[in-house]
Amino acid sequence: MLLPDDQELTNAALPPVQGRGRVLIIACGALAREVLALKELNGWDHLDLTCLPAILHNHPDRITDAAREAISKHRDTYAQIFLAYADCGTGGGLEAMCREEGVEMIAGPHCYSFFSGNAAFAEAGEVTSFYLTDFLARQFDTFVVKPLGLDRHPELAEMYFGNYEKLVYLAQIEDPSLDTKAEAAAEALGLTYERRQTGYGDLATVMAALKP
Repeated sequence: MLLPDDQELTNAALPPVQGRGRVLIIACGALAREVLALKELNGWDHLDLTCLPAILHNHPDRITDAAREAISKHRDTYAQIFLAYADCGTGGGLEAMCREEGVEMIAGPHCYSFFSGNAAFAEAGEVTSFYLTDFLARQFDTFVVKPLGLDRHPELAEMYFGNYEKLVYLAQIEDPSLDTKAEAAAEALGLTYERRQTGYGDLATVMAALKP
């Protein structure tokens, strides 16, 4: 399986991968590798994938309109469309749009929650933890360091992250190189480091429910 390039997934929409399924998953680019891995692992050939640029997470006010546009673009081609997003900072806007469009989406506030399992994440109630996923460990500079100016002014880390206590790396796969990147990110932000192996969490559950 040819995995998409992280930089492409960050900045550009990904056209449908495979192109033969009856169900289209419209996902955040940050979830592309995980969706494709689950699809291949389980032989879910009825699922196709298209992605919106992951960098939209730095502009959550744009996610709802981008998702609506993608739904409209592909609706006539597929029997079913599923939105692989949680709320993701849209303040309920994404859920309201999905109700209007008759499309289902992933429950929960964000991917950190559904990778952990929404119930477990809510019960933990961690408000002083900063989270990374596999994608964000790889793209830490693009999503955190450069947008916040920490590459030019690393002393700003205390201002931005002074109320956090630890960085929690939610690992989807076993990859020592990502562990190293996540631990380096924690050090750069002045936070203690914790690694949790979550696997694919609730993402696997919702994908399994998408029947041919």
